[in-house]
Amino acid sequence: MVTIRDVAGESGFSVTTVSMVLNDGPAAQRISARTRTHVWKVARKLGYRPNLFARSLRSRRSQTVGVVVFDITDSYCTQILRGIENHLRPSGYFPIVTDLQDDRSQFHRCLDMLLGRRVEGIIAMANPIYLDAQLLSEFADRNVPAVVIGSELEDSSLSSVVVDNEAGTRLAIQHLYELGHSRIAFIKGPKILVDSTQRWRGLETFARDVGLRLDPKLVLEIKGRNSTYAEGCQLTEELLKRSPDFTALVAFDDVTACAAIRALTQAGRQVPKDCSVVGFDDVPSSAFYNPPLTTVHQLLEMQGSLAAEMIEELIKAATEKRPVPPRHRKVLPKLIVRDSTCPAPL
Repeated sequence: MVTIRDVAGESGFSVTTVSMVLNDGPAAQRISARTRTHVWKVARKLGYRPNLFARSLRSRRSQTVGVVVFDITDSYCTQILRGIENHLRPSGYFPIVTDLQDDRSQFHRCLDMLLGRRVEGIIAMANPIYLDAQLLSEFADRNVPAVVIGSELEDSSLSSVVVDNEAGTRLAIQHLYELGHSRIAFIKGPKILVDSTQRWRGLETFARDVGLRLDPKLVLEIKGRNSTYAEGCQLTEELLKRSPDFTALVAFDDVTACAAIRALTQAGRQVPKDCSVVGFDDVPSSAFYNPPLTTVHQLLEMQGSLAAEMIEELIKAATEKRPVPPRHRKVLPKLIVRDSTCPAPL
């Protein structure tokens, strides 16, 4: 490994001068531009790479942010993670990602691991893992700056980023209503998820505002902890048995919506000619499904970027030993209209 001493010996300058240049701190500005240019030229020629571990020991700063994801294979997590990384990279912070693998019992172990590596802050994705008040309080108890994505925490000391779930499902049902649909089926999310209640509230509120009746026979709920393709198919088949005359279906998320399209197709129903389908999330594959899915886009990368921006502010406040009030951001989703919806059949 090439060291600062190697660069000093090759460049002809002292170790102190080379160290100030390569660390690029305020002291480096006292050194002439010509000297700085020569030192950097030699460093690049030798293949010098800064020893970040040694630097963190000296500065007592790790320049790392812990990121807790509930399932790294879930596209919800991967899109948020990309937003986090894209925002942190230019500022020099390195994300350390730990995967709960959809297992709530892993939370404490993962948190201990991150804190043991001296992360300066933590970003946690709250859905669909159910992070209750007791778990969330761990961040405050351990005195670590934290931002939670996916859980409304306006009465908490923790900062948060969420999508406006109610606004999203209002957009979905309004779209179908304006297309002339009145017999609409619904697959609700699991009770364990906060999102499920919020998304259902948006549907109910719009229906009440326009006088649209929601038939209880056409409302089913995901029973597991999270949506699956298999259960989406089963629930759609159950809806068809209960009352096959519905002309549209609103699914809790894109996984369920795509499963519903398959079940409808297998039952001889054409989508969207016989039945329109709307999802929620806008995962990358939804645009390439057959037919391409109309869905609510919740700007997941933006949520990740906002959380990263907030954690940077919290870390800065902590290093400066100044209090900062928690911030809460709610992202307004957009409806993406594709080929899985059309006017209601006559």
